[in-house]
Amino acid sequence: MSVADKANGGSVYDCIVVGAGHNGLVCAAYLARAGRSVLILEAAAQVGGAAVTREFAPGFHVSGCAHLLHQMPARLIDDLGLESHGLRFACTRMPTVAYDAGSGQAVQMLGDALTGTLPVPAGDVDAYAGFVARMGRFARTLAPVLDRVPPRLGTTDWADRTALLKLGLALRRLGRRDMRELLRIGGMNVFDLLNEQFESPLLKGALGLDAVLGTGFGPRSPGTVLTLLYRLAAQAETGPRSLAQPVGGMGAVCDALSRAATAAGVTIRTQARVARVLVNDDAACGVQLQSGERIVARAVISNADPQTTLLGLLGAEHLDTGFVRRVSHLRTRGLAAKLHLALDSAPRFGDALAAQAGARVLIAPSLEYVERAFNHSKYGECSAAPALEITVPTSTDASLAPPGQHVLSAIVQYAPYEVRTGWEAERGRLADAVVDLLDRHAPGLRRSVIAVELLTPADIEREYRIAGGHWHHAELAFDQFFMLRPVPGAAQYRTPLPGLFLCGAGAHPGGGVMGRAGRLAAAQVLAQVA
Repeated sequence: MSVADKANGGSVYDCIVVGAGHNGLVCAAYLARAGRSVLILEAAAQVGGAAVTREFAPGFHVSGCAHLLHQMPARLIDDLGLESHGLRFACTRMPTVAYDAGSGQAVQMLGDALTGTLPVPAGDVDAYAGFVARMGRFARTLAPVLDRVPPRLGTTDWADRTALLKLGLALRRLGRRDMRELLRIGGMNVFDLLNEQFESPLLKGALGLDAVLGTGFGPRSPGTVLTLLYRLAAQAETGPRSLAQPVGGMGAVCDALSRAATAAGVTIRTQARVARVLVNDDAACGVQLQSGERIVARAVISNADPQTTLLGLLGAEHLDTGFVRRVSHLRTRGLAAKLHLALDSAPRFGDALAAQAGARVLIAPSLEYVERAFNHSKYGECSAAPALEITVPTSTDASLAPPGQHVLSAIVQYAPYEVRTGWEAERGRLADAVVDLLDRHAPGLRRSVIAVELLTPADIEREYRIAGGHWHHAELAFDQFFMLRPVPGAAQYRTPLPGLFLCGAGAHPGGGVMGRAGRLAAAQVLAQVA
């Protein structure tokens, strides 16, 4: 863009952030606090991206995609003063209850404590405490990796060498036995690991579901111990707010982030859809909106997924052919759907543990059950008996529904992005199957249903503008993780085009409402935009 263009009515900012999802808001807040002029452009009518609270039936509100806050570091919440900007919690440290209506058995996990309605095998009680302690040590060792810019390989840059050295030292501090064990299990599948540790099918199913929730894997898939360690590492620094439900749903987190960003000086424009990134002299120099308006900036930071950013907003013509091929082949197809139910009464799960207010309930009675649910997705089918993560947010936050009524929110694992029969034909069948499954575990639930909404990965793609409808923007796997995320050439938040950066879940460390990618991207931008 020429100087003449800048003079002809275009606004000029240091930084433009594309998308007001949580990472975009975090990135903008840190940039503004460092003295940069920042504009956020959001296509939707409200901030939040997929971490938004929305009305899905008259008077009934629910968190759009993720429904629990369990990965945002406590220090980020405190540093941005989110509680002073209105963030409150309906409950924290929620217990996880695995429930199986078929056997009538329930197992509750809270910290390293394991309890159940039927006698839990004595060996499992001790094994669980040991497993939590050992995985906790591994998680705390890996957690700092999530808070650092990934190093590059094969360079002489001291920053890259130092980052690799710090990782090696952290692993060495584990001690010989733990280091050997981490190296042994790091590439394993979670099916084999859990079968080594426990007897209870219900306990193994619940832990296995945590390893694959939101991913494109089944328990027998290689690398699922990595995804479990990733989840635990992200949770390791959440402090007293671990596994929390915000008052007002997940949208309340982004509302607080929006207020924090605005207080720092960020300008936020909603219903301002970016059509393309502007390029001048082989560098990003601003954006053009769908309305035709051009806005100039020294840096453009995209909270959109990598494929949307690089192949859509920028365009392959500005990138090397090999890089375009790598971006095109990112695995971005989602495998999780979201079910929302409006209910005229509270669901009553058949067991006292599962019925308690504020519990996170899992339906994954065994590893084999979860693997069978996954098998259908390989062939473009939805399982008749999917695995579920369930919350009833109105049990602790009555503001989400009319008086005396309730909302149930469930992640449905597995629902492929494409189904052979098409989603128009399959949507009702899957919704009915999930409601039937819920009714078996909470008898009478079907009679209390007022409204049903099922968001498939294709719906998530359309509504939240995420290519492939994957919650993490790209699969979390060894070849799309850490210094390889999203692809070589864009793994340090910088893209091959100077002035264009990534700050979303497709960048390191990945998905989940944690805000780390936004904070780390801001540091990279600040190093360029002096």
